[in-house]
Order: sequence, then structure tokens, then C-alpha cells
Amino acid sequence: MYPCVNIIYDCIFSQASSIAKKFIPLMDRILISKIVPKTTTKSGLFLPESATEPSYTGKVLAVGPGRITSNGNKIPPSVKEGDVVVLPEYGGSSLKIDGEEFFVYRDDDIIGIIKDQ
Repeated sequence: MYPCVNIIYDCIFSQASSIAKKFIPLMDRILISKIVPKTTTKSGLFLPESATEPSYTGKVLAVGPGRITSNGNKIPPSVKEGDVVVLPEYGGSSLKIDGEEFFVYRDDDIIGIIKDQ
């Protein structure tokens, strides 16, 4: 839309460790804090909502122990705490802890992991 505007994603996880202590995911569930795009440019201009792309990324705050198959085998989660992941457009369960919104997804719902290069 605005190719000259560099949208930077900002993610503040000041209370991430305390939140992870308050909510422990079970089985193959994963607690995620969505990464919210910045609404200002580097020079301080405010971007209208129509100029920002919705974010489908999030940071993993806590991970359950994994899934148990019908044979009794344990399948460990494919992500770990601290990973930045790509999320589906819809899905996940919304959860409010200390006034902040978090989401719980199943391991199978996570699309991929974004690696640092």
C-alpha cells in the first residue's frame, strides 16, 4: 500500500515470564503473545489502521509437554519458549491474564517458526 513506509513490528514482553508462571498449557497447547505492528513510522508519523497489515506472528511464552498418541507414544511440541511463530488468520483461544490478551493454540495450528538470519 505505502511502499515507502517501513512498518516495524514491535513486541513488548515485560511480563512474559510472570504470565508463563500463571498459565501452564496442557498437552499440545501453546501460550502465545501476538506481535502487534507499530502504528507510527520512525519519524513519528501515525499510520492509519488501513495502512498497517494485520500481524499473524507471535512469541511463544509457554509450551505444554506434548501430545500422547493412541499407542501411548509422546509427541513433543514442535516449538519452544521464545520462538517467534507464524499463526493462522483465524483460530486460537483468547485468554486475558492481568488485563493483557494472550492466545492459546494447539501445536498443529502453528504454521511455522521464524528464524533469525
